[in-house]
Amino acid sequence: MNLLESAGLGLALGFSLAVPPGPMNALIASVSTRSSRAGTVTAFGAMSSDMLLGALVFSLNAVVDLREIVRPVDALGAVVLAYFGIRILTRREDPNPPTTSGVRTFSQGLALGLTNPFQILWWLTAGLAFARLGGPVLLVGLFGAVGTWVVVFPYAIHAGARRYPKLRSGVAIVSAGIMLAFAAYFAALAL
Repeated sequence: MNLLESAGLGLALGFSLAVPPGPMNALIASVSTRSSRAGTVTAFGAMSSDMLLGALVFSLNAVVDLREIVRPVDALGAVVLAYFGIRILTRREDPNPPTTSGVRTFSQGLALGLTNPFQILWWLTAGLAFARLGGPVLLVGLFGAVGTWVVVFPYAIHAGARRYPKLRSGVAIVSAGIMLAFAAYFAALAL
């Protein structure tokens, strides 16, 4: 595989990881309705979790049979997703919301990313297989795509929420619903 093919495959894989609707994009969308900056910082937390998971999978793959951790990962993911889903539903809409710290929003994205079974399983399967195939150039393309998404998506959500204020409550309800549905799914898998 040449460098251009590796980079192209990396971009495609990066968008396959970042774009699909799921718990992470639900959290990013919910945060982004209040602030595009906070949404982007949350998304960079998620991207950091992908970097950590990728490094961990590559490091542990030679030493541990990673299939043994799937059930505990599903159980932990179900708890974290339920927590974030309930938190979104119970959050009160403040007409003058306080400024959210960058550390807090980054930590939310990082925590959800490190416990999101879909992200973990993606790295254990597709991420590991394709990174072996395309090497470092593929990973550069992958994180280039993820980096693009984590800037564009929060900005688009925030712009939509500013233009259509009622979109905020809709995004919150849909985001919480996605998280709670995934929490139930992963709880069932863990059992």
